[in-house]
Amino acid sequence: MKKIYLSNAFSLQMVTVDDWTMVHLNPVSIEQVAKGLATCNWTSAVGHQDTANVLSGILGVDVPMNRINVHLEQGDELIVAQVMGGRLPEGATTLPEGVTLKFIRVTLASDSDYEAVSHS
Repeated sequence: MKKIYLSNAFSLQMVTVDDWTMVHLNPVSIEQVAKGLATCNWTSAVGHQDTANVLSGILGVDVPMNRINVHLEQGDELIVAQVMGGRLPEGATTLPEGVTLKFIRVTLASDSDYEAVSHS
């Protein structure tokens, strides 16, 4: 069953690398993320309270801080909210000047993607 996670980071520990493992990274807009989270079941994997607070305000959904280990399987999605341009100050509820968020959708490649690359 497909799982959707919202996180503030991506780590290679989130995937099993036994043989060919391809990871797709695609930028997504704030609007796409907000709409997607409002209409599906998802799990927060945001490990910092300040980031969770800022994301809640920007996305219009409650984003709890939830330090969990994520292991992605084929079909799962990880939406990474990457803080760009500095760190959030302690107690932040909005983005400070000069700091932005970039959203990246992380998925594992399908079997057909593996075949196309491994035979080229």
